[in-house]
Amino acid sequence: MPNKETDQLYYRLKILSQRLRQFGNLKNLGYLPRWIILSIDTGIVAVSAIFMYVMVHSMGLQAFEWYAVYYIIPTYFLVNIFFFWLFRTYSGIIRHSSYIDAIKLGFATFSTLVVLIIINYTVVLVKGEKIFMNVALIINFVISFVTLFAYRIVVKQTFERYLSESNKDELMRALIYGSDENALAVANALIAERPKRFKVVGFVDKHKQNTAKRILNLPIISLRKRVPVLMRSIDAEVLVIADKTLTKEEKLTIVDECLEFNYKVYTVPLISDWEDQKGIAKKIKTFQIQDLLERKPIVLDNHAISSQLQDKVVLVTGAAGSIGSEIVRQIIAFNPKMILMVDQAETPLHNLSLEIGQMKSSVKVLPLISDVRKQEAMRHVFEKYRPAVVFHAAAYKHVPLMERNPAQAIFVNVMGTKIIADLACKYHCESFVMVSTDKAVNPSNVMGASKRIAEKYVQGLHHKQRLSKEGCEKTKFITTRFGNVLGSNGSVVPLFTEQIAKGGPITITHPDIIRYFMTIPEACQLVLEAGAMGNGGEVYIFDMGKPVRIIDLAHKMIRLAGYTPEVEIKIKIVGLRPGEKLYEELLNDAAKTLPTYHEKIMIAQEEMEDFEALNHAVDELITEANQYTTNEIVLKMKAIVPEFISMNSDFVLLDK
Repeated sequence: MPNKETDQLYYRLKILSQRLRQFGNLKNLGYLPRWIILSIDTGIVAVSAIFMYVMVHSMGLQAFEWYAVYYIIPTYFLVNIFFFWLFRTYSGIIRHSSYIDAIKLGFATFSTLVVLIIINYTVVLVKGEKIFMNVALIINFVISFVTLFAYRIVVKQTFERYLSESNKDELMRALIYGSDENALAVANALIAERPKRFKVVGFVDKHKQNTAKRILNLPIISLRKRVPVLMRSIDAEVLVIADKTLTKEEKLTIVDECLEFNYKVYTVPLISDWEDQKGIAKKIKTFQIQDLLERKPIVLDNHAISSQLQDKVVLVTGAAGSIGSEIVRQIIAFNPKMILMVDQAETPLHNLSLEIGQMKSSVKVLPLISDVRKQEAMRHVFEKYRPAVVFHAAAYKHVPLMERNPAQAIFVNVMGTKIIADLACKYHCESFVMVSTDKAVNPSNVMGASKRIAEKYVQGLHHKQRLSKEGCEKTKFITTRFGNVLGSNGSVVPLFTEQIAKGGPITITHPDIIRYFMTIPEACQLVLEAGAMGNGGEVYIFDMGKPVRIIDLAHKMIRLAGYTPEVEIKIKIVGLRPGEKLYEELLNDAAKTLPTYHEKIMIAQEEMEDFEALNHAVDELITEANQYTTNEIVLKMKAIVPEFISMNSDFVLLDK
């Protein structure tokens, strides 16, 4: 029995000790109930009244009439409590007090002052004498407001100081580039953020006008030296770019300088709601590789695109893919009558349908599980819905896979294009826009060659129908050709991102390999623009900007992730893949370009071939593909596309 009582006593003491430790830890201290905050506020106004009485009494004055003290005290407390309740001054969380709480307190205490003065003069009218001294009421109002607000500030600062001290070693020291309202809003958001990520240590002023001043008691540093030098001088680890007056070139220069010295760089959008600190903090993000593309914003001819798409039925093949899905998103803005999203990938198409459904657009969007290789299935789609505009984005695009499966490249990229183009012609579509690739130019692999054959067929069909004036004179066949798209399925950017997340290594096929890049929205904007401007038969090529060395891209992505190349994240050279070139081209050797009214879109002048001979060769190629005779398939492809010279592939022997 004594042992049992001892155990119970030990257990109770242990619980008490844990609760005391929890109480002493401000992190674990819960929010106080509202009635406790109301009680504290009531106690504060009581102390304020006593302090006011002592102050007035020391000056030889009488704050109120003692004969009415039994009425004065209850009235004073009831009026204060009523306005605390009316303005809900007790509903705010003390440790998160803001100027809104100060306004509420101001209204509550001022309203109390007004009501007490009214009561005072009412008593004068009834009894002919005051029960309060008006000056005493004003003094009480000032003391009450200041004390109530000061106690909230003390609690708030105590929590902020304690919490910041408790994890100060974990916080990244951040320097904010900018000193205007935008930068101030960002700084306040970072200071108020929970859990904290950054400790703001200063601001950078590129105009060198405010260096003698301070913001939030933090220094404003003049931009007399390079940003990394400034960061080193105040021991900052992170730069947050909040200056929206920076040009693209200035921003790229700053980012490159910081990445060179392994400083992290964050960016924020232009702030419209400066009071939404939680929203601002959530939008502060690291620079993405897309942000560092040296490209100007694309200006579209919205009127021309709208006239092509508005109130029309639009068919998008390959709609669940990265390019097709972005085309769908952008088409919606031009208010077509209906969008038919065709794809054979069930889950991605379902996910896209859910995403489009959340846009709350009035445009009818219909997902259709179908396959461009199935002629009867696609004929049924054209027969039932009669699309006016077709965007053909369905394709197999992975070079190594198509090198191993040339028959499948023919079925999708060649036969699928032929089926859709023929149906567009048969059902009198207004326009057919094919999405092609720079790998179709002087192709070195099966995938590129299959896309070049598809290009030839589409061009040939257009000119054949224009010459014959039979059946398809209304359909414009247009081809768009561009390079690698950042973030698309299978591109290097998602691959590198995944490899960095796993700790490396990043795999690169060759140290000298270069590629042209553009973002998915950019590519799709130009597809829509080309579709609107085309008269038919053109091959449009897009300005892809400056070529990028893949190894430089890898270095930059590693630094953006906060690591050091070849130290934390290794780079491994694995050799060129079958069919892969060191560089891609946008024009055939014999082709020339013509400018258009859009500076980023040009027309490639390709040599035309006899359509009947081409059509016969394509039919033979499809027949061969059905036999799955790999070498014979590739030989026929090389006959149709003489410039198709295989590289790093088993098919190199076929060129000898």
